[in-house]
Amino acid sequence: MPIPSPEPGLVISYAYLWHHEHEAGQEEGRKDRPSVIVLAVERELDGALVVTVLPITHSAPAEPTSAVEIPTPVKHYLGLDDERSWIVVSEGNEFLWPGHDLRKRPNSDRYDYGFLPPRLFNQVLKAFIAWYNANRRVAPRD
Repeated sequence: MPIPSPEPGLVISYAYLWHHEHEAGQEEGRKDRPSVIVLAVERELDGALVVTVLPITHSAPAEPTSAVEIPTPVKHYLGLDDERSWIVVSEGNEFLWPGHDLRKRPNSDRYDYGFLPPRLFNQVLKAFIAWYNANRRVAPRD
């Protein structure tokens, strides 16, 4: 399966680097995880696509507004497990598409899980913009 176009709302398999790992000097994420593309912008200088992703985790957020829970029907639609999961909006990774951290899904030749429904994506985007404007916690990965 070819690498998909990086469109906002697409859930991809990605070696996400957490903010605390980045601050500790790590350069590689410890595990591949589903992550949501929230932004894909063409860089004027060279036409490269710069993508921002948010991680999906099973860990409940300590701060309720720092993540958006994924409804069970959406998890089933995406082919994710049955455990509760959240999209973390309090941090993100930014990289040149497709980058070396894009991964194939486990037991699949695909790189993506599909798209979030528009209503859920808009909720995630709104929450991410609020956190970003207050904290600017996006780790550059290039």
